[in-house]
Amino acid sequence: MKVFTTGQVAKICKVAPRTVSKWFDSGRLKGYRIPGSQDRRIPRENLIKFLKEHGMPLGELEDETLAKVLIVAQDQVLIENVKRELPIEKAFRVAVASSGFDAGIQAESFHPDGIIVDFSIGRSEAVQICQNLRRNQEFSDIVLIALLPDDGNASYDRSYIDETFRKPFDSALLAERLRALVGSKKELV
Repeated sequence: MKVFTTGQVAKICKVAPRTVSKWFDSGRLKGYRIPGSQDRRIPRENLIKFLKEHGMPLGELEDETLAKVLIVAQDQVLIENVKRELPIEKAFRVAVASSGFDAGIQAESFHPDGIIVDFSIGRSEAVQICQNLRRNQEFSDIVLIALLPDDGNASYDRSYIDETFRKPFDSALLAERLRALVGSKKELV
């Protein structure tokens, strides 16, 4: 469990340390005092809850609390269905790419925790995306989910992919599986 000092919280919130002490002393910001000292400590979960309740930006905590997901697909209905199940309120930030080239650019700039690749963009292009991501050390631990067409043709190397879903699939189930896979690597709130 990660904890913060009042000084660290002040830096995150862009306020004076005395302001954080007042929040703590009034009971609005939950935490504990170090025994034998007046020093305060605020657990990460309590700080995030406080920031969300008061509509404050998460700042540097945002990357720790959100799972960034890149959807590589051209089917707008599929994209909207998946996006609806991965809302920011449930700790997801979503980006979309429509081609292998676009996926590479998005992966470099967005730094996703998970990538959903729709094989309907073209089997060879989808396989190439998966292989390129796994070969790149920077993206080797990304959760990779393939959306496969229901045509019975599954001749490709599955070692590049963490999970597969056959179309048609349940978007809510996909979102839950993605949350579980990413959540095992990152503390989602």
